Amino acid sequence: MISGLYQGQDGDSRLALRVDIDGARPTGRVSGDLFTVAGATTSYAGSFVVNAPTVQEAGIQGRGVFTFDTPVRDVSVTIAGGSGTAVVAGRTYQVTFSSPFFRSVLLEQDSVIGTVPFVSYQTGTLPGPSGSPARELSVRAAYAEAGIELTLAQPGVIPVDGSGADLAWDDAELHHAMRQQFSGFGDVPAWRVWLLVASKHVGGYRGIMFDYNDAHQRQGSAVFYDVIKGSTPQAQRAQLRTYVHELGHAFNLLHSWQKNLGTPPQPLGPDGGFGDLSWMNYVHNYRPGGEPSYWLGFPFQFTDPELVHLRHGFYRDVAMGANAFGTGAAEIAPFEQPVEDHSGLRLELRAKESFELGEPVVIEFKLSYAVEPRVTHGHLHPDTEFTQVSITQPGGRTVLYRPMMRHCVDTSPEIRLDEGNPAIYRSAYIGHGRDGHYFQQPGDYQVRAQYIAADGSRIVSPACLVRVRFPISRDDHQVAELMLGEEQGQLFSLLGSDSPALRSGNVALDEVIDRYGAHPLAVYARLVKGLNAEREFKAVTAGKRLRVRPPDPKQGIEHLSEVVRDASIDNITLNMVMRRLARAEARQGDLDRANAVMDRMVATFQAKGVNPIIMGQIQRQAELTKVALSAES
Repeated sequence: MISGLYQGQDGDSRLALRVDIDGARPTGRVSGDLFTVAGATTSYAGSFVVNAPTVQEAGIQGRGVFTFDTPVRDVSVTIAGGSGTAVVAGRTYQVTFSSPFFRSVLLEQDSVIGTVPFVSYQTGTLPGPSGSPARELSVRAAYAEAGIELTLAQPGVIPVDGSGADLAWDDAELHHAMRQQFSGFGDVPAWRVWLLVASKHVGGYRGIMFDYNDAHQRQGSAVFYDVIKGSTPQAQRAQLRTYVHELGHAFNLLHSWQKNLGTPPQPLGPDGGFGDLSWMNYVHNYRPGGEPSYWLGFPFQFTDPELVHLRHGFYRDVAMGANAFGTGAAEIAPFEQPVEDHSGLRLELRAKESFELGEPVVIEFKLSYAVEPRVTHGHLHPDTEFTQVSITQPGGRTVLYRPMMRHCVDTSPEIRLDEGNPAIYRSAYIGHGRDGHYFQQPGDYQVRAQYIAADGSRIVSPACLVRVRFPISRDDHQVAELMLGEEQGQLFSLLGSDSPALRSGNVALDEVIDRYGAHPLAVYARLVKGLNAEREFKAVTAGKRLRVRPPDPKQGIEHLSEVVRDASIDNITLNMVMRRLARAEARQGDLDRANAVMDRMVATFQAKGVNPIIMGQIQRQAELTKVALSAES
C-alpha cells in the first residue's frame, strides 16, 4: 500500500501530498497543499486535487483542479519504497512518506469539574449493521478511520470559583471561554481545535460548535455532559456520536440535510439528506424509520463525500481558522416556493413597518397549519438551522443569513398544530451574523425563510419587506455609527457579554445610553446591558479556573425597567424581557414586585389585543414564572 501523506520540497516551494488509492476506504484521489518557504517562515500558496487519476504500475496521472491559476494542470506521481517524485504545476518534488494519516490535528480538550469526559464505546455491544465490524471506538479512533490523526494535548480540568445557582452555559460565556482559555486560539489557519466538556447549555443542547463570527472560525466546540451523560451502552454510543459530530463541524462539515448550502455546494443524500447514515445526521431525523433504523444501519463512519472533504478538501476549506463555516456571504438564489406543497403547513414572516439605520432587525416567524392538524417540530428559530433565512439587499444581491451561534438540536419535541394550538411563534435578531451586519445601508430588503419540517418538507415563506430608513438628524447618524460596529453586532447576537474581547462594543453601547439616552435606539442598548447584568457570567481564567460573576439585579432592573416602559420592541422579546425583569426583582429580594411585573405583563398583552389562545399561554407563563421565582426565593 502506498496511500498516505508525503512531504517534498522544490526550492522555495513545499508540497504536502496526499495519495489515496488503496488501503481503508480509498477515495481514488490525489491531492495536495503547496506552501512557500521564505527564510524561517512558511506561507500557504494553494491546493489541488485530482479527482479521477489514472493509476498504473508506472505511476499515477491526472488533471488537477487548482485553487490558483496555472498553465500546467497535469499531475503525475510515482511512488516506490516510501519515496518518489511528484510533478505539480510544472514543478518537480522529491517526496518521502510522512504518515499513514492524510491530515493531523491537535485536539485540546478541557472539562469543567463535575463532568466526566467520554473515553470509548464498544460498537458491537448493541445491534448494528452486519457489515460493520465490532471495535473499541474512541473519538480519536473514529477520526483515524477517516484518515485524520487527532493528536491529544494534555487535558485540563477546570475548577469552579464562586459558583452561582447553576453551571448552565450560554453562547456569550462559551465564546469568551474559547478566546480566553484555548491556548491554540489564533487569527491564523492551523490544524488545532478546542473542545470544552461543560455541564449544560441554557438551551438544553447536546453540543455546539460555537466559533462562527470572526475571520478565523471553527476553532471551538463544546459538549454538554448533563444531557449526554450515562454509563449504559446507549448513553456511551450517543456520547461518541455527539463528540464526533461537533468536531466534524470544526472540519467544516455541514449537517447532512444542508450540504447544498455549502461552498462548494454538495448534492444531498437520500431523502433530502435525512437518509444519510453519517455522524453528521441527526439520529432522530433519520429516514426512513427514525432513531431505531439509524442505529441498526449506522456503520460508525463518515459518508463517502464527507470522507473526500476530510481527506482532500482544499486547505482553507478544512483547516480550523481558515474559510468560514458553510456558505459565506456569496450570493445565493432566494428561496422559492415548491412547485407542489402538500405539507399542510404555512410559514409567515412579520417585521416592523420600518427600521432606523442601525436598529437591530428582528423578524417574527409564524408557523401554522393550513386545513388539517399537523405534527412537526418546534425548531423555528434560525440558530438551529432547521430554519434558514435569505436576505435580498437593495442592490438585488441575495445572501444567506448565518447566525453567530448555531445549535445542534439532537432532540425534536413534537409540536401539534390544531385548533387549540393553531400556530407557533418565534422572533430572531437577523441584523448581524457570521458575515457581519446584513442591513448596513438604507433601502428596501426582501427577507424569505425556509423551514424544514419533521417529515423533510421544505416550507418557504412569502417575501417580507424590511425597510431601513435614511437617518435624518445628526443624532441619528451618530447613533447609527455607534450601533453598527462589529462588536456591537456580536453583543446583540449574544444578548450581552463580559468578554474583554468585546470591550469596545460595550463602550459604544454605554455611549448610546449616556449621550443619546432619549434616542429611540437607546432602548436596544439598554436591553443588551440589562440582560447581561441580570444574569451571572462565567469566565475561564488563564489558570484554568472557572470564575462566576454573580448577577447584578440592581443594574438589570435599572436598564430593563426602561425597556419595558418604552415597549417599542417586538412582543416576543418584550415577553422575555419582562420575565427577566421579574427574576431580577426576585433576586433583589422583592418577590411582590416580581409578581407585579408578571401581572403587568399579562395586562400589557391584553391591552395589545393578543388573540385569546396566545393570551392564555401568556397567562400560564406568568403563573409558572411566579411559582418558579417563589421557589428560588
